[in-house]
Amino acid sequence: QVQLVESGGGLAQPGGSLRLSCAASGITFSAYTMGWYRQPPGKERELVALTSRGGSTNYADSVKDRFTISRDSAKNTLYLQMNSLKPEDTSVYYCYARRFSFPEYWGQGTQVTVSS
Repeated sequence: QVQLVESGGGLAQPGGSLRLSCAASGITFSAYTMGWYRQPPGKERELVALTSRGGSTNYADSVKDRFTISRDSAKNTLYLQMNSLKPEDTSVYYCYARRFSFPEYWGQGTQVTVSS
């Protein structure tokens, strides 16, 4: 059974930081492209950042230079370090896993609220 379990969400002030974690089980973690998506209130889900099996990364323009995606294959865990948070970063954040010729997987989401 595949599970992606996010943690680390919560309330942060503008300019603050949070670190999200995604613990993966039931997949060969190192073989998957992993990523973070978010869904702001009333909007569609959007890509935040991806990291490939080889460690390359790409980011949405809105989070470049503020967010950093990383992975620890020894712990089967994906991270998203979020700095300089803005109110518009308020969203539910979802962990995502994909691999060619395999199903895609999603976590249940974790709420991030940026407000003073």
